[in-house]
Amino acid sequence: MEQEFLKHLFQQEFSKMVAVISRRFGLQHIETAEDIVSETFLLATETWGTKGLPANPAAWLYTVARQKTLSYFRRNKIFEDKVIPEIRRKQELPDQPEVLNFSQQNIKDSQLQMLFAICMPAIASEAQIGLALRILCGFGIDEIAEAFLSNKETINKRLFRAKEKLRSEKIQLVFPPENEITKRLDNVLHIIYLLFSEGYYSKTQNQILRKELCIEALRLGLMLTEYEKTNLPKTNALIALMCFHASRFDARRNTEGELVLYEEQDEKRWDTALINQGIHFLNLSASGKELSPYHLEAKIAYCHCSKEDTAEKWEEILQLYNQLLMISYSPAAALNRTFALYKANGAEPALREAEKLKLEDNHFYFVLLGELYKNIDKSKAMNCFERALALAKTSAEQQLIRQKIKEL
Repeated sequence: MEQEFLKHLFQQEFSKMVAVISRRFGLQHIETAEDIVSETFLLATETWGTKGLPANPAAWLYTVARQKTLSYFRRNKIFEDKVIPEIRRKQELPDQPEVLNFSQQNIKDSQLQMLFAICMPAIASEAQIGLALRILCGFGIDEIAEAFLSNKETINKRLFRAKEKLRSEKIQLVFPPENEITKRLDNVLHIIYLLFSEGYYSKTQNQILRKELCIEALRLGLMLTEYEKTNLPKTNALIALMCFHASRFDARRNTEGELVLYEEQDEKRWDTALINQGIHFLNLSASGKELSPYHLEAKIAYCHCSKEDTAEKWEEILQLYNQLLMISYSPAAALNRTFALYKANGAEPALREAEKLKLEDNHFYFVLLGELYKNIDKSKAMNCFERALALAKTSAEQQLIRQKIKEL
């Protein structure tokens, strides 16, 4: 049995099983649910390694997880003495409480409710992302630690505190009240956005691109469109944004596995199906009166789905960044806006704006300065590229900067 297949199955099914068990027995037992699902996969590894894969691996996992879950609660008398009375009190218990429902609809409902539970305001943002990676995407502690440039002990403590908060706040796996959904949805969309961003330009030490993170973010976003209360224009705008960026994923690596900048990408390697999907969701996002940052970023990403390098294109991108900065300022957006200004109006006006930013700890800032100076003052350009090289965190980034220094 291939290790890659089991890892893919784990990431695909872990979150579903934990969500269903937690929804059925309460978030106070979320760690028990994780342990049960992990034990189920361990048994699968041992059993399938000797007997071969079953006809339906997912169904096998659901059956074993169901048996292990019921055995656990019965053995510890939690099931009879605590769980059943509590659920009956809330009138949530069916006639046969021992049945865990792993139907596709119940899995989707459980995962969506888990997403809203994780994104409650009382939990810190980094802990929300960590819980989303662990509970909803099936990532291991090592992978989460790497994504946060941290260590296992720190991540375990962070997740433990977040789970304690779920318990102490007595958070239920239910949709928030209707008057809170929009507010909570903003948090949910932000977590999905951060998850996709981490995959598209990872901060990990050994790699920049993490396609599996992008796929998980898209999956969670699409799940929101299946429910009327969360299928809003800003949800569709975020999905459009992710589709446009994901369409260029394969073109960002060459045959040697090296990172390829946008200007040098082979347009034939862009995924036209994903671009068309992005256009579909961008059109859906046009309804309503709200203009969210996701709308503007999606339109900017759509502009980049054409390789034409015209002043008109960059002027449109510049105006979109101007709007974006007015409603949601960020240093990254300001930096990108300065690059658009350079492409639209030339290096000198862009230099004046760039020097105002003073992002002294950002290697992208010095890469941009190097680009702006290279045809004006080569010594200043060299100094900027060298400062960028000292700040760059990954080998791929360092390699690109060294290439710029060599060309200069």
